[in-house]
Amino acid sequence: MIVILKHGVQQEKMEGLVNWLKNQGLGVHISEGSFQTVLGLIGDTSAVDMDLIGSLGIVDSVKRVSDPFKCCNRKFHPADTVVQVGDVKIGSGNFCMIAGPCSVESEEQIVEIALAVKKAGAQMLRGGAFKPRTSPYEFQGLKATGLDLLRVARKVSGLPIVTEIMAAKDLPRFEDVDVRQVGPRTTQNFDLPRGRGRLRKPILLKRGLANTLKELLMSAEYIMAGGNEQVILCERGIRTFDDYTRNTLDLAAVPMLRELTHLPIIVDPSHATGLARLVRPMALAGAACGADGLIIEVHNDPMHALCDGAQSLRPEEYASLAEDVRRIREVVAG
Repeated sequence: MIVILKHGVQQEKMEGLVNWLKNQGLGVHISEGSFQTVLGLIGDTSAVDMDLIGSLGIVDSVKRVSDPFKCCNRKFHPADTVVQVGDVKIGSGNFCMIAGPCSVESEEQIVEIALAVKKAGAQMLRGGAFKPRTSPYEFQGLKATGLDLLRVARKVSGLPIVTEIMAAKDLPRFEDVDVRQVGPRTTQNFDLPRGRGRLRKPILLKRGLANTLKELLMSAEYIMAGGNEQVILCERGIRTFDDYTRNTLDLAAVPMLRELTHLPIIVDPSHATGLARLVRPMALAGAACGADGLIIEVHNDPMHALCDGAQSLRPEEYASLAEDVRRIREVVAG
């Protein structure tokens, strides 16, 4: 249920209503915009008297919301959320470029790539330390050592780091990680989103391989219900019947999510396609369809990468792409 207050309502009257609602056992999410204030009621609202609330002098209207996701719902929070990571902002017109290798392989590798993508305009560095792989025989990442090397690259380059966490038990190791990524295999591992909600650090939540948009938003809801509103959604392709590409990039998800939620939305063209030659056109399409950012895999030696070299751009290719993305965004904005 949402309660829309009249413009210019007095603060103490609003606080009185909020306190009364909380005494009914409801959570209240307050969204204050330039022209209206929206109170999102979370909990069992079946016994709430809509007519009584609607009759109050400070209330403009009352509406029931049938969607199961509340905290991330745009009806509860009409204004775009901006997630801030250091000096970097994502959302509401703030576009973010995230780049780096699939896996951290060595200090020399990750530092070289970090400096290269920063020079090209990337604002954050991605890199996998803990790697969920389909086969148990494939490279599983350097784990804790990989996290240490990401910290070295952050210190050298000044870029905030983005890396995936796979299990709730590893949360203490990620306390100083700037953005924690929940990958497609763990999006619906709800113990992990609950734990990440408690950490109050930005979270990059990737859509699962077969997740509907509602399922993605419900995963975000777990995090936000735990108290963390700093969530970034990522469209990274879904599994379909086609096998020419690694996955099928669902770009229609971007404008659809824009209608449904106030959270920032970014696109991952690397995992979506699995082919370096397709990353460029799909990255440009992602920027054109209204995404708030791109996360792209970059490797200084893709032929010898320990993980996903086939979908990784070389640093010079990434620099060229980043320039074209800026031009596309200028056209879209104009």
